[in-house]
Amino acid sequence: MARIATIDRTTSETEISVTLSLDGTGIADIATGIGFLDHMLTALARHGLFDLTIRAAGDLHIDFHHTTEDVGIVLGAAFAKALGDKRGIRRFGHAVIPMDEALAEAAVDISGRPFLAWNVAFNRPKIGDMDTELFEEFFRALAFNALITLHLTCRAGHNAHHVAEACFKATARALRMSSERDPRLGDAIPSTKGSL
Repeated sequence: MARIATIDRTTSETEISVTLSLDGTGIADIATGIGFLDHMLTALARHGLFDLTIRAAGDLHIDFHHTTEDVGIVLGAAFAKALGDKRGIRRFGHAVIPMDEALAEAAVDISGRPFLAWNVAFNRPKIGDMDTELFEEFFRALAFNALITLHLTCRAGHNAHHVAEACFKATARALRMSSERDPRLGDAIPSTKGSL
């Protein structure tokens, strides 16, 4: 059964469409109007081996906050929908990713209990035109709408671009691991409760 989802969301601030295939090859077609966010989402798709199409039109004349957060909301919702009832998945995933001097760690539990633990600091307020504080907003929106627990920690790094990219790549690998099918599990739900 194909694990693919398309979610469309329109508000007075943004209009966003996301199509996600969990069992892809890392093909990305991203256009959010925010160049650096496009770059990070492309890395997320490539290193998660997700096929991902995102189209976003937002109130960028105000700032990048609404578009960044709403992309996280819709991508998270697509992830949850594509997973279905979560039968046969590994559930847990983790990755430690170096990016030159930066080192980021991501741990994921596809638990049905949304949570973000954010231990990442940036030493400057912007990367290009994008506010670095928006990365926490993106990952919170992703985690809460995907119904996952996500811990993100930056272990080292001072270059803001490298820190952000390591976070996205670590999250990609952790999501890939946690959402993969476990051949030993068969069609079972990976929980003693019988549901996630």
